Amino acid sequence: MSQMPQQAALPKCPSCEEPLESGDRFCGACGYDLSAVPARPRDEPTIAMNGTVPAQAPADHGVPRPPAAPPAAPAPPAAPPAAAAWPAPDGPADPEPAHRPADVPGTNSDGSPLSGAPAAPQVPAQDTPVRPSPAEGAPVPPPPPPAAPSSGVRFDRRAQPDGQAADGPAGQPDEYPLQAPDPRVAAEPAGAGSAAAVCVACRAGRVDDDGYCENCGHAQPRERDHMEQECGPLAAVSDRGLRHHRNEDAFGVGTTALPDGSPVSVAIVCDGVSSATRPDEASLAASRAANESLLAALPRGTHPQQAMHDAIVAAAEAVDALAGEPAAARERDPHENAPACTIVGAVVTAGLLVVGWVGDSRAYWVPVDRSAPAARLTEDDSWAAQMVAAGLMGEAEAYADQRAHAITGWLGADAYELEPHTASFKPDRPGVVVVCTDGLWNYAESADEMAGVVPEDAAVRPLHGARVLVGHALDGGGHDNVTVALVPFPAVPQGAGSA
Repeated sequence: MSQMPQQAALPKCPSCEEPLESGDRFCGACGYDLSAVPARPRDEPTIAMNGTVPAQAPADHGVPRPPAAPPAAPAPPAAPPAAAAWPAPDGPADPEPAHRPADVPGTNSDGSPLSGAPAAPQVPAQDTPVRPSPAEGAPVPPPPPPAAPSSGVRFDRRAQPDGQAADGPAGQPDEYPLQAPDPRVAAEPAGAGSAAAVCVACRAGRVDDDGYCENCGHAQPRERDHMEQECGPLAAVSDRGLRHHRNEDAFGVGTTALPDGSPVSVAIVCDGVSSATRPDEASLAASRAANESLLAALPRGTHPQQAMHDAIVAAAEAVDALAGEPAAARERDPHENAPACTIVGAVVTAGLLVVGWVGDSRAYWVPVDRSAPAARLTEDDSWAAQMVAAGLMGEAEAYADQRAHAITGWLGADAYELEPHTASFKPDRPGVVVVCTDGLWNYAESADEMAGVVPEDAAVRPLHGARVLVGHALDGGGHDNVTVALVPFPAVPQGAGSA
């Protein structure tokens, strides 16, 4: 039976610390309502599992505890004392168990097994020891065996008649057998991926067979977009430029020896005609054919100027062969131009310089001593050159015209009568021969302008000099493919090259 708590007598005011007298309901100094002071909460003793109540601590702050309730009547001696139960919290009389019957097996805190209904309290006998709980070290009962796997529907299995085993009477397995992968086929993608090229733009994506990055979609540079080659004392560089979608220029360089053992250097540069079909194939075929012809004829003792003439003829035949298409293809597009290109080459020996050309690709002479004049060694097969040669226009006016670069001579099946141009020179001082396409000389047209952009050490560092010249054209706008070869004069024995 609960009782209302009695107001305890306070020795002093809780507000102003003024001493109080017994029976005061208000503070005489500050008027504090002493009846509003809450009573000191009672300390509820912790009930032990064995039913005993620990001793209570004395009251704090000198506040006397209210008188305890009168002791209850003693229990009959016949009934043994029952184990005290936990105080019931406020709520329904039968709370919902924390574990449902379908949960994993376990035990309550009093040692009874978990179930859907609350466990009844157990009353141990007087002389019977209490069973220890699992928390006190008693062995836990072994868990029940795992449940059988549920029977479900397998859509990847064939339907079996009732009563038939998983394996049919014919010994066929229940599952469809899968063919083992061929290790040769499985290893092929791995090998291809390890050797795949990496994108030059994002440096992360793999380049597919079409030449595009699978990560960023950037088109990768083709093999011919930028080419460099150093062959002993001479070198060549070719670049696609900044405006064209492909490089239609090509070159060939090489060294050999004359019958007397003296060295000889060879350089060929070709420029594909953009208005023709497959100009890149035409320039490549011409440069290879001319270079091979020179390197084969010079050791046999053929004069360099005659060898140059024969090399241009061989290049023309190689380009003509590209036009050998079926008649059906020609009838389908009769107005299509045959593959075509221009050509310029140089042969340098110990005392002779020979150049040959068809078209508007050029060769320049730049002496090592820049106090001596430079010179252009070729004449263009172009509309502007014809206007100047006929005296109809000045050179500056002719090359400023929009028809200036219209060529009047080229290599190809539909070209006019082939007239290879050759010229020989005997320079009296060392220098370097610049063999180039119009992608370079458009930015250094005159001989003096070309001499101004050629590095002074180009004769001893030809590869570096060729890179500088290509960079000059790209810095100027790079409107066309750029190709240049540098050949030192006199010819340098094999083994010498860029420092």
